Amino acid sequence: MNLEDYKNNQKTRFYAEQYEQLLNRKAESLEMSESEEDPTMKEMALEEVKDIESQADAIKKQMDEILEDEKAEDDFPNEIILEVRAGAGGDEASLFAYELAEMYSRYSEKKGWQISKVSESGSEAGGYKEATFEIHGKGVYKALRFETGVHRVQRIPATEKQGRIHTSTASVAILPLRKKINIEIKDDELEVEFSRSGGAGGQNVNKVETAVRLIHIPTGIDVRSTAERSQQKNRDRAMSILLSKLEQKRREEEEAKYAANRKDQVGTGARSEKIRTYNFPQNRITDHRISKSWHTIETTMAGDLEDILNSVEDFYENQEKE
Repeated sequence: MNLEDYKNNQKTRFYAEQYEQLLNRKAESLEMSESEEDPTMKEMALEEVKDIESQADAIKKQMDEILEDEKAEDDFPNEIILEVRAGAGGDEASLFAYELAEMYSRYSEKKGWQISKVSESGSEAGGYKEATFEIHGKGVYKALRFETGVHRVQRIPATEKQGRIHTSTASVAILPLRKKINIEIKDDELEVEFSRSGGAGGQNVNKVETAVRLIHIPTGIDVRSTAERSQQKNRDRAMSILLSKLEQKRREEEEAKYAANRKDQVGTGARSEKIRTYNFPQNRITDHRISKSWHTIETTMAGDLEDILNSVEDFYENQEKE
């Protein structure tokens, strides 16, 4: 990487200027050492060159570390969007979607991450038809990136009179919010809708159309943001999510081309793929991708996900090494 690349990066620009000054001083000291006839002065000039090189090496190392951290954050961002949607199973599916959202929320709290609701569509049963959350925290995408897919629940609903076990599903999507997204959306590709945000009572609720829905016409992808108090903030947040969805779609399409040629493909990470079953009567959680079960329904739903997440991550990392 040349000096201009460091200068063009906002995080390394200041250090690059210092580095350039040191290089200029080094050149001057070298010139002095070559032209100086006095042995003592010549030696002093060469000592200064060594000192300058030491300083320059330290700054270069610092700039490289900044760029490495930046690349790591681009690969594994510290911000994500979590989406949960009720699938098959009616009210029971919506309740399960709500419980999954609560599970991830509790896990986030244990990790010290910040979680905030972006939008929600509730069911009459008190669950979620769909809900979107934003989570900020170190390592959040790395930890949750394999949670995308269909989660299945097997249990006896409270309304079931004959004690029969019902099967319902909810889908989860983990969307990384990357800082560098090279996607341009033209004005005629975007449809914008405004509506009043729902919420609890209060004088300012539902009087202004602050909720924003963005629809990307070419792909049909749509996003909503209702949590902010101003229309502009909701629009900005929705646009950020839309760009991330389009970037994720592009990456998935590229990865699918590669994965299609792999004989050992073990899952696509698609929302349509059933990844895990939560069997309440048997107190068993089974991750179908790694064929492993845990008898920890209660603690897992309370946010104790570490063992499951680590097992899945280890499995996929081992697949990459093979």
